[in-house]
Amino acid sequence: MFGEYIKNIRENNGLLQREVAAFLEVDTAFISKIERNEKSASRNHLPKLSELFNVSESEMIKYWLADKVYQVISDEDQKLEILKVAEKEVKYNQKTSK
Repeated sequence: MFGEYIKNIRENNGLLQREVAAFLEVDTAFISKIERNEKSASRNHLPKLSELFNVSESEMIKYWLADKVYQVISDEDQKLEILKVAEKEVKYNQKTSK
């Protein structure tokens, strides 16, 4: 999910993997693995990626975290039900923290 998102943004911006790698100060293989969902970018990479691709950092974080959540529940049979329970918990905590 996050890898495809990064690949699409990179290609839409006409950038090569090596250009992204140079901007992040990582090797090109790392970017390739991120795009293939074999490795995950660190949260520290997100501000630089959002700057490079001219997207909001909150948008970048949304995709990155969604990918993390999916990795945790991907092998579970009740994925959607798990997400619904988590959504209820988030809504409950938002109400009680106001």
